[in-house]
Amino acid sequence: MSASPFDQPIDRHGSDSLKWGKYAGRDVLPLWVADMDFAAPPAVLAALQRRIEHGVFGYGGATPALVEAVQAHLLREYGWAIEPDWLVWLPGLVSALNVACRTVEGAVLTAAPVYPPFLSAPKLSGRPLQWFDLGYAEGGSGNGWHWDKNARDAALTVDTELFLLCHPHNPVGRCWHRDELLDLAEFAIANDLIVCSDEIHCGLILDPDQRHIPLATLGPEIARRTITLMAPSKTFNIPGLGAAFAVIPDAALRRRFVRAGQGIVPHVNVLGLAATEAAYRDCDDWHGELIAYLRGNRDAVQAAVAALPGVSMPPVEATYLALVDVRELGLRQPAQHFEQHGLGLSDGADFGAPGWLRLNFGCPRSTLDQALRRFAAACASPEQLP
Repeated sequence: MSASPFDQPIDRHGSDSLKWGKYAGRDVLPLWVADMDFAAPPAVLAALQRRIEHGVFGYGGATPALVEAVQAHLLREYGWAIEPDWLVWLPGLVSALNVACRTVEGAVLTAAPVYPPFLSAPKLSGRPLQWFDLGYAEGGSGNGWHWDKNARDAALTVDTELFLLCHPHNPVGRCWHRDELLDLAEFAIANDLIVCSDEIHCGLILDPDQRHIPLATLGPEIARRTITLMAPSKTFNIPGLGAAFAVIPDAALRRRFVRAGQGIVPHVNVLGLAATEAAYRDCDDWHGELIAYLRGNRDAVQAAVAALPGVSMPPVEATYLALVDVRELGLRQPAQHFEQHGLGLSDGADFGAPGWLRLNFGCPRSTLDQALRRFAAACASPEQLP
């Protein structure tokens, strides 16, 4: 059996990597920020080489070939037929979340735990933030995280104008099912809300019996009030190239979104555009191999955590991120404790989940195995606060 290309470690020490630079000079494995330790697909690397050989790097924009690649990808993967003028190109999802908040005048509602920019973007945009907790049920079948409809309804006010949806969800790893999305759509329609649906992890569904369903595909009424955010950055590991897009079917909402970003959103860089076209057009086989590898990594994390007392995690349906419950360990500073044992994880408190830790398993199996040994050692050791 031949080795997987994802098994080959790539030395990122001393590079421009934020992930690895955070612990420069320390024996700490970084499994925190959401990028993977894998090379981009060969087809993407070849497209970048061709673009570099062209030699001119002036201002650029989406070519017809790029738009066609995006359209074909969305139709092939999700059965979603979009029009070219629905696309708004962006340098990244975080800026897009902030623009979405500036598109409305009222309050912004979301659910936690969630990717931290969901909590900061409304405040940075001068919009009131309203949030409620996702429900969590330990044990049983499936992923324990779910929508708490009572908490959601209680958090809503007459000032609420925008709902920020993370779909699939970072950090809880949920792939929201059709019935859950239909309920959210009905909620948005009944309360006249715009929905900004961050679907950046849509290409990372790990369970073979599940499929990502773009919220905007559930009907014309929800489509006209939805801003869908997508990018190749997570799936194809090219976040540093800064290329993303919004899909906004409604012309009036699209004009509001574009107007809100005028003067503050820069052009998408031309290398990012070239990489996006290749990723969506030429990388299906690579993508299939990646998902199989990540599924194996997910299963390894699940098994390791299940063998340890005092910690637990629900199954991860999507993403390469596991949210681990370490509350029973009684640690006052969980992230710092695990750093002291050579493992850099994201502090759940930043996501609205104190006592939890987010572990990025998008790395070679050898790195993950070492990280899981350190994780076990940290769980077995008493906390040593400074």
